[in-house]
Amino acid sequence: MLSGGNSRREAVTAMVNAGQRELVAELERLDRGARFGRSGWERPGGGGGQARLLENGDVFERAGVNCSAVHGDRLPEAVARQHGLDPGSAFFATGLSVVIHPRNPYVPAFHASFRYFESGDTWWFGGGADLTPCYGFAADAAHFHRALKTYCDTFDPAFHAQAKRACDEYFTLPHRDETRGVGGIFFDHLHPEGPDGWHRAAAFAAAGIATIAPAYLPIVRRRKDLHHGDRERQWQLYRRGRYVEFNLVHDRGTRFGLQTGGYVEAILMALPPLARWEFELTPEPGSPEAALAEFLVPRDWAGEEAHPETRVAG
Repeated sequence: MLSGGNSRREAVTAMVNAGQRELVAELERLDRGARFGRSGWERPGGGGGQARLLENGDVFERAGVNCSAVHGDRLPEAVARQHGLDPGSAFFATGLSVVIHPRNPYVPAFHASFRYFESGDTWWFGGGADLTPCYGFAADAAHFHRALKTYCDTFDPAFHAQAKRACDEYFTLPHRDETRGVGGIFFDHLHPEGPDGWHRAAAFAAAGIATIAPAYLPIVRRRKDLHHGDRERQWQLYRRGRYVEFNLVHDRGTRFGLQTGGYVEAILMALPPLARWEFELTPEPGSPEAALAEFLVPRDWAGEEAHPETRVAG
């Protein structure tokens, strides 16, 4: 997957691969014996990756944990324009991407990615995680955001507020005037100054990968066995339609993967296996479905008081 003996590239690729192995094992244990398939791929221009996919489990309807390490002699023009780089520059990029669409409508969908980019003397890390519920539970949102704040505080006490705001701004559907979910954190172009800057950034990305399980899996365990029926299932499929809209219209990671000749099946693995759209659907006032709107606006979940185990307005 790598050209040459670049120790930085080797280190960050090893970090990504280890994160994939550990997350796959965690998710398989939680899903009562379901197993991830394995699909390796090679990029014609250089590099490749491994897509791991679990489908039709008892807990996860679809869970993808993908890693890649790609390189090339020329940057895609759109990528070069976005970052102010010479299109003729060689590049290297690696990352881990996790997208989970649970079976139970009361379990929120989850996304996380941590990545590294390098072109000449230019390098940076990026990453983030966000939570997308169909039904809003204040306790879940608070737990998730507090776990991410604890992680961010290890790097810089001011970092969480910046990363949360960036997430709220990025994971939004402007044509719907709502956020995709309850947010999380998002950062890009992380390049700390100083002789230890690269190592600080790499350690922070590794800690982010390690935070995925404690931030998300306790929520899954709490909600996965809640009783639900066709009403909740249809609402889940409808809300998944919003997830699809964001990924296909606004997501920069999707565009980067397609522009760099990535494996299309792995890129689009982030989409849910089933979704639906309905013309001008309006939830019944006072219903749990209508209450979700209270969650689809930026909110300081990490700073709020402890929340009871009930839905807001539901």
